[in-house]
Amino acid sequence: MTAPQLTAGARPAAPDLVTTAPQPAIRGRSRNNASRLRALDGLRLLAALMVAAYHYGGRDGEIAQAWGGSPLHQFPTAAPLFAYGCLGVQIFFVISGFVICLSGWGRTLRAFIASRVSRLYPAYWAAILLVTAVFALPWVAYKALPPSEVLTNLTMLQQPLGVDRVLGVCWTLWAEMRFYALFALCVVLPGATRGRVVLFCAGWTLAAALAQAAHEPFLDTVLMPEYAPFFIGGIGLYLLHRYGARDPVAWAIVLVSWLIGQHYAVVRLWHAPSVDAFSYRSTTGIIAVITLGFALVAAVALGKLHWANWRWLTVAGALTYPFYLVHEHLGWVVVRALHQGAGLPSYATLMLTVGLMLVLAWVLHRFIERPLTPVLKRSIDPRR
Repeated sequence: MTAPQLTAGARPAAPDLVTTAPQPAIRGRSRNNASRLRALDGLRLLAALMVAAYHYGGRDGEIAQAWGGSPLHQFPTAAPLFAYGCLGVQIFFVISGFVICLSGWGRTLRAFIASRVSRLYPAYWAAILLVTAVFALPWVAYKALPPSEVLTNLTMLQQPLGVDRVLGVCWTLWAEMRFYALFALCVVLPGATRGRVVLFCAGWTLAAALAQAAHEPFLDTVLMPEYAPFFIGGIGLYLLHRYGARDPVAWAIVLVSWLIGQHYAVVRLWHAPSVDAFSYRSTTGIIAVITLGFALVAAVALGKLHWANWRWLTVAGALTYPFYLVHEHLGWVVVRALHQGAGLPSYATLMLTVGLMLVLAWVLHRFIERPLTPVLKRSIDPRR
């Protein structure tokens, strides 16, 4: 899941024929505005911690090898709850729809591309090389990929090229990239207006539904029926943020997106109770988490969380993306060392692993992202 910038904003849109609603007072829309949507930064970290809980205690696989047994034995009470943490990805996508619409409004295509590339790649490159280097150590139980596949991973196009992933979480970045491409071509390139954004949301919703019905792999790849409702819902929430709560069209976008999104989440994550399954997620639980994600982003959009304006949330938001990139695979190594090697209890190992991954995320942000992001941005868009 990407970590888009939240300070980038928009200049007032030109009037169009879709609505006569007045522009709201500038609210987090100026690129030079010192006020951040800090609550949204906090939600991003919350979503990342949900995903980490899932990877550390809500599933089997490599993490079970790290623990020396199933996480169900390590966390008999919490593991069934941790299993819902995978829905943090869908919440990330809702946040991404909101933020990309905010940051892309009023930008040129070149500036938008520079913003996305410079934000995604520096920490990603560092994470790829770091995980590869750690997995290549002789005492680490996990194997690094061959050099050719590692190099291909640096492009972030390994999935469509059929190459194994260095980072398990990077499938979400492939979804983000396709969303950016659609938004850039349909909204940023011609110039963002309320009417154009509404048409984009309506068109993508219908096209994704038709792609699902067609069972055509290429259309599924481009239109992402399973994830489109979450990106679109986030865009609808940004329209509410920009134009105010009395906007029935924006509310309709959000409502339809939630209805379709919860359907896909249930289809993907629900299964009948089974003694052979790691955990059982109820339909009610899945719908509740999806609803909570939409509701929390809506609360930010409508200004209900302005009170959550603590500066530390800005730091939390900055750490979210590098933490998301490194926490899973390097977490296996740390859990194994702390739990099986040092003999720490399960919950102490869990908390210490999360803490160490946050520290590593700070290092990547401070020494990789902060110096390289502006350099990469200027190299793509020298006019900035």
